[in-house]
Amino acid sequence: MRGNIIAYIEMCQNEGTSLQKGMNFRLRGKYSVILMSVRENSPYEDEITEDGTVLVYEGHDVPKTKGITDPKSIDQPETRKSGSLYENGKFHRAAQGFIEGNKGPDIVKVYEKIKPGIWSDNGYFHLVDSWQESDGRRNVFKFKLVAIESVEDEFLAVDMSNREIKRSRIIPTNVKLEVWKRDRGACVTCGATDELHFDHILPYSKGGTSLRSENIQLLCARHNLVKSAKIQ
Repeated sequence: MRGNIIAYIEMCQNEGTSLQKGMNFRLRGKYSVILMSVRENSPYEDEITEDGTVLVYEGHDVPKTKGITDPKSIDQPETRKSGSLYENGKFHRAAQGFIEGNKGPDIVKVYEKIKPGIWSDNGYFHLVDSWQESDGRRNVFKFKLVAIESVEDEFLAVDMSNREIKRSRIIPTNVKLEVWKRDRGACVTCGATDELHFDHILPYSKGGTSLRSENIQLLCARHNLVKSAKIQ
């Protein structure tokens, strides 16, 4: 559920695999999973844009192996010498397939690292574009993902060309960190420190903003459900 705060081990349990890679293409043939961060000193330049509805995600570097001591000096790879695709290549070809009208957008689930040991479920996105650009030193991949309200049963096989998808909005990292500090990492109602959720005080669907900490609070799962049941 978007906004849930979870530990790394819970993420792996949710997805049924060890998420050792930041990019995981079509796990079990369904949606993809990526791990992101916009914290200071993050290894990649991820960016949330358009008032929190779009994620521009940077591809990943060549693995550090024998003979490669500085991956940041090498163009991010698309294919291996064998011709097989790196994750960059898999995501890139999926995005280009959508742009060319050959398929609907791939679905991508995004987890965000907000503090050491603390991750946030940012929900589902559509992968709608990809390109390569220079970061001033080498060429990197960029992937554009649009946050969506829900995926229903559309996983990968549905023609999305004639459907209007309702965008959702991500709570910016700086707001999450401010709320976490203000609420001391605990539910504002009961003080619980487990099964926490970033909750909109005035729901986004009713005009509430995701962009200011004044409208975001920490609630545990039980009190989040109680609150949701009261909203008409």
